[in-house]
Amino acid sequence: MKWNKSAVLEDSIRYWNSGKTRFWQEVGVPFVMAKREMYYMWDLDGHRLIDCHLNGGTYNLGHRNPEIIDALLEGTKIFDIGNHHFPAIMRAELCKKLAEITPEPLQYSVLGSSGGEAIDVALKCSRYATKRRKHVSVIKAYHGHTGLAVCTADEKYAAPFLAQRPDEFIQVPYNDLDAMEKALQSGDIASVIMETIPATYGFPMPAEGYLQGVRHLCSKYGALYIADEVQTGLMRTGKMWGVDTFGVVPDILVTAKGLSGGIYPITATVMIPQAAGWMDEYGFAHIATYGGAELGCCVALKTIEICSRPQTQQNVAFISNYLRQGLERIRSDYSDFFTGIRQCGVVMGLEFAVHPEAAIPVMKHVYKHGVWAIFSALDPRVLQFKPGLLCDRALCDEILNSLELGIRDARKEVFS
Repeated sequence: MKWNKSAVLEDSIRYWNSGKTRFWQEVGVPFVMAKREMYYMWDLDGHRLIDCHLNGGTYNLGHRNPEIIDALLEGTKIFDIGNHHFPAIMRAELCKKLAEITPEPLQYSVLGSSGGEAIDVALKCSRYATKRRKHVSVIKAYHGHTGLAVCTADEKYAAPFLAQRPDEFIQVPYNDLDAMEKALQSGDIASVIMETIPATYGFPMPAEGYLQGVRHLCSKYGALYIADEVQTGLMRTGKMWGVDTFGVVPDILVTAKGLSGGIYPITATVMIPQAAGWMDEYGFAHIATYGGAELGCCVALKTIEICSRPQTQQNVAFISNYLRQGLERIRSDYSDFFTGIRQCGVVMGLEFAVHPEAAIPVMKHVYKHGVWAIFSALDPRVLQFKPGLLCDRALCDEILNSLELGIRDARKEVFS
């Protein structure tokens, strides 16, 4: 089948999302995704990119990973979406596995089909457990666009839909334990929701002891700790979950994006028994027709199995170190522009100076040289850089070469 790129762009403006389509064209990224294979993807015009954004970690294991496709196809011999009312073979197996690989005492899972939905479930369950309505998130947070999730986010996402609720959704600065304690002292907070490393904010790293301090404050004042692991989970930090890396045990953990293997939408909200008590009282209190689709469970189990392999963890350690060495070399050559590297495993934010939106021209020029990495929407000085878990040395070299050329050209543009 052949498609006309101009026609696709015109139809996207007219029938899909005019603002987003025009934005990408205006910033020099007129991409229409066509063929894709592991960490490569091609524009309809043939321009090849190495994907170092991964749609927020959705493609941690690559586009169209053959093992994941095989798991899906094998599943179709028996399963379909299933029926959300009845116990199901694959749902039971996936939820048991999630209990095994998340910190104790997390036990029960609610399965969904989008990250925002999974966050909504987490917030609802914290209200159930505490009988409180209020939530605390950090300034410049992003946890999804759905009903409750968007209320925890930066005003940029909440305001268009009149979702600001300062009486129920409180925000405090990141890495500020005093502000966090002040918010929790009222004794009426249901939960603190935290991305382990805030992605849309450009992956600022938690200060030493900060996450452990938030955990302590939640316990002290009776609030639940919700760990949003949508972008930091599934081995991206070098351990299965970002909270494992920082030694924090949450009350609720949310995983999405990468759980799908990039093949079938599925999410999970994993929680302590107290937050899941409503299921024992009235299991029909939350229902999602596509939540825990059995084919999605087949895919998620294979994703977890691949992420759990010792060789995957070893590879993440290798590419984290190898890319860091290459990035430091590039930074030393362009230190007046490329000023910092935020990193935890293959969670990386590249900092640029001189212009308050310096990462946008970097994104454009890196794109021209064959790598896709996106600027951070809530701190556009930072380029989100997210190499895949299964990259090899040759691909890392190709990424570094393209990054260096893109940074060189972006610096010329910014300084001209």
